[in-house]
Amino acid sequence: MMSVAEAAATLREVAEHSNAWPFEEARKIVARLKKRPKDEVIFETGYGPSGLPHIGTFGEVARTTMVRHAFRVLTDDKVKTRLIAFSDDMDGLRKVPDNVPNKDLLAQHLGKPLTRVPDPFGTHASFGEHNNARLRAFLDQFGFEYEFLSSTACYTSGRFDATLMRVLERFDQVMAIMLPSLREERAATYSPFLPIDPKSGVVLQVPVVAHDAGAGTITYEDPATGARVTTPVTGGRCKLQWKPDWAMRWVALGVDYEMAGKDLIDSVKLSGEICRALGGEPPEGFIYELFLDEKGQKISKSKGNGLTIEEWLRYASPESLSLFMYREPKAAKRLYFDVIPRHVDEYQQYLEAYERQDLRQRLSNPVWHIHAGKPPKAEVPISFSMLLTLVSSSNAENAETLWGFIGRYRPGVTPQTHPKLGQLVDYALHYYRDFVLPAKKYRAPTEAERAALTDLRDALSQLPPDASAEKIQEVVYEVGRREPFLDRTGKVKTKDGKPGVSLEWFNMLYQVLLGQEKGPRFGSFVALYGLQNTVAMIDGALARSA
Repeated sequence: MMSVAEAAATLREVAEHSNAWPFEEARKIVARLKKRPKDEVIFETGYGPSGLPHIGTFGEVARTTMVRHAFRVLTDDKVKTRLIAFSDDMDGLRKVPDNVPNKDLLAQHLGKPLTRVPDPFGTHASFGEHNNARLRAFLDQFGFEYEFLSSTACYTSGRFDATLMRVLERFDQVMAIMLPSLREERAATYSPFLPIDPKSGVVLQVPVVAHDAGAGTITYEDPATGARVTTPVTGGRCKLQWKPDWAMRWVALGVDYEMAGKDLIDSVKLSGEICRALGGEPPEGFIYELFLDEKGQKISKSKGNGLTIEEWLRYASPESLSLFMYREPKAAKRLYFDVIPRHVDEYQQYLEAYERQDLRQRLSNPVWHIHAGKPPKAEVPISFSMLLTLVSSSNAENAETLWGFIGRYRPGVTPQTHPKLGQLVDYALHYYRDFVLPAKKYRAPTEAERAALTDLRDALSQLPPDASAEKIQEVVYEVGRREPFLDRTGKVKTKDGKPGVSLEWFNMLYQVLLGQEKGPRFGSFVALYGLQNTVAMIDGALARSA
């Protein structure tokens, strides 16, 4: 039996050569530490609370958490780590989001820091605090270990003061980095510092006419009166423009790792240059691709397009969402309702595979990263797609009806013995009512299809009530071995050398019998739904199209 130390050493050795992307990222941090040793590694994720938190926000925290755990494995957990979830809540409100109530209220406070804008929902002291609370509530629901930091709190408490003074001391260097990236008109009035108007509370976009590093102040012209105003850059009286702000934060908080979306490639580069000008080292990280809505458009917090956090969790488990985040982070992916069923079922398939895998394979299995190296045992004997088809065929209105079928198909399986399956049943009912039912469209069979369906009905009627899913599938396959369903591509291989059956046969069954394009393995579905019920369903389809 291996000792704990030996097991950890073996795990680390395998992890050092794993090609799973969290380990690839973690190895960059290990190399960074060798060059710049420190006692604590800081991971950061950023959140702009101008709109409600969305799944992309969660994705950054989930992915960064996976990298953090991978780093802990590579270092035998001997290096302290922290994950900061940072909210840019001192940013000025630029426009009123589309997906909030009381828009007129917000419109009166444009330009003010989000933590000085009233909460349109009426539950918190400010709009920024409302959205911060929404973010924290969701992260807590997933059990993330993190430290929440507010930009407003960091600026006003003096936490950023020392680094802000350094920005002021190196004002000209920061300007030299930023100006080439700006249009001529913008460059003429640009300043890295944005003063907060003491009267209106608005974040002022005004040129700085003088700066004094010794006094720690900047001077600007009041846009309302033209009078010159001198203000300290510390204590929350000013904030920085976006790119200098990001760089300042990296230095002030000692950030070692932060990932960013593809739309921020230029910002990462410029902020990195400013970070070096301030005497810091930009964090490690990688650029991930953006999430797209059903139309292929980038998901936006203020537009509220794509899926919300609450919507995904109405139809599927948190773990399925984590799987979506884990997979191919550098590839653009549609984040819409139709991706949910596949991720629910593939999460379960990965769990089932984990039990059969060796250590090397396990470290490349998404569930190892989703569950920080300790995935639960697979306990769902029926797939989500099968449940959806069962709901569709039985027109089930409640969970009790579904459990009646499940209990006959898998004796002894109940909501009490399989609570995860119980959750899946509820998800399936929600998904069916909201998406499958409205899109249901039965098509009439052709004459050849009617003949095949009649033969299938007769063949299923001859089977014993306890026929296995495999036996039923054989019968379904044999009946479909006819024109126009024969495979002409040569891709379908059969053990007996007879012609194979194309997918058109199985697609026809779902389109005609269930009013949906595709479904799970038909033999397994019939075993779950029942032979008599399936025969009655075929009779109904034939009568409906007579």
